[in-house]
Amino acid sequence: VQLQASGGGLVQAGGSLRLSCAASGTSFSVFSGNWYRQAPGMQRELVATINSGGSTIYADSVKGRATISRDNTKNAVYLQMNSLKPEDTAVYYCNIGRKYWGQGTLVTVSS
Repeated sequence: VQLQASGGGLVQAGGSLRLSCAASGTSFSVFSGNWYRQAPGMQRELVATINSGGSTIYADSVKGRATISRDNTKNAVYLQMNSLKPEDTAVYYCNIGRKYWGQGTLVTVSS
């Protein structure tokens, strides 16, 4: 199973980013899709999750600013982040089934 994350970058506070994660080598539709992040010196935390039925859960820190979605036809999971804050700066990792991990994509939010 391979996960390829993309979409990170440098953005000003208040801006938006859309992270993408493409999965291969597995039946993606049966798994949950998850985005985690890890800021420097911090533990990795769950940002958002979407189950196989499309139900979503968000961390309190991003609720109202993030939208996780999935496209099973493309074996992909997405994270739309709006109103970005400097504290959103982190490496974002995609995960499926709480088992398989992507390589991470860096999001840097400047103030």
